[in-house]
Amino acid sequence: MTDNEIIGLYQARSETAIAESDAKYGSYCFAVADNILNNREDSGECVNDTWLYTWNVIPPKCPDILRLFFAKITRNLSIDKLRKRTSKKRGEGELTLALEELEECVPDKGSVEDSLDEKHLSIVIDEFLRTIPQRDRQFFLRRYFFTEAVSKIAVRFKVSENVVSVSLHRTRAKLKLHLEKEGFEV
Repeated sequence: MTDNEIIGLYQARSETAIAESDAKYGSYCFAVADNILNNREDSGECVNDTWLYTWNVIPPKCPDILRLFFAKITRNLSIDKLRKRTSKKRGEGELTLALEELEECVPDKGSVEDSLDEKHLSIVIDEFLRTIPQRDRQFFLRRYFFTEAVSKIAVRFKVSENVVSVSLHRTRAKLKLHLEKEGFEV
């Protein structure tokens, strides 16, 4: 079934939309959740919550790229679940490591709210990502959007972990300079 057909099922309020979404994107969304949560039960729950959330927002929303729409929802739900789960014990998991790595080049939330809205920051980061080589962009997105471990990225791209780490370090440095040039306080 095509993405447009699945969206049409959601718009028609057909419960088949959930089954079709799960059949086509369930394992993909599970991988997104599991990269963050490292827990099969919680990951499965986030995938189910993704379908419920989607049911509640389509219509009126109509996503351009359904796969990325599902990934973003799953990612956000997984991060929320991880925050709740680790609120008492900080410092565990790939998400925490990835966020710590990004702290050096992304403005803190307070300064973003004071000077520019988060949407503008997102646009500036998107623009930056379009300027870097494709492999560096893929490393960056795998690490900081999908929160994959450096070791998994290295295996996926058949390179050493050092190659991935160096690329990520250089990309973060370039991002920091780009954000500063755009007026963000980093």
